[in-house]
Amino acid sequence: MLIESAEFTGSFTSIDACPKSPLPQFAFAGRSNVGKSSLINMLCGRKSLAKVSVTPGKTQTLNFYLINRKWFLVDLPGYGYARSSKEKRAFWMKMIEKYLLESTHLATVFLLIDSRITAQQNDLNFIEWMGVNEIPFCIVFTKADHPSSPAIQSNIMNFKNTLLKTWEYLPQIFISSSEKGIGRTDILKYIEQTLQELRQTK
Repeated sequence: MLIESAEFTGSFTSIDACPKSPLPQFAFAGRSNVGKSSLINMLCGRKSLAKVSVTPGKTQTLNFYLINRKWFLVDLPGYGYARSSKEKRAFWMKMIEKYLLESTHLATVFLLIDSRITAQQNDLNFIEWMGVNEIPFCIVFTKADHPSSPAIQSNIMNFKNTLLKTWEYLPQIFISSSEKGIGRTDILKYIEQTLQELRQTK
């Protein structure tokens, strides 16, 4: 897939305010500072389409980007940032859940997981919640600048084994590095295939 255009549509604090367009939406979710904005910029071939910050919790709204004028990429607020108040964390989580449950044009959620660390309980809880609510999702292991390193391979394998304790099948899994462009082709190919399948079902 070629990204010919990528336009910031707007930031919204509720699903009611989001664009009413029938175009498919691909959402990016994950813990704070997992690299959502960096991955979005890498996929779109832009340096600053999505604002990147070294401070976790920067994304606090539902940010919509119109890609090729055919589908939306939606950057969701990060979850699990301990330095935010409980009220803020609860508000962001409610915003995320409401969007995922009520968006009628959601095609897939890309759940980003930091490949450099071991499985985090809030990630596992979020995966379980999506499974219970039958929300389609993939997993993207981020920050894998050296994907063949023993530490990263071990973390990914342990994460898979943890999921297999409760899941019969694993979802589609990607390994990425925004710094080195790893995973871009595979993720865009998946999006393209998903768009084709959606067109065929209409």
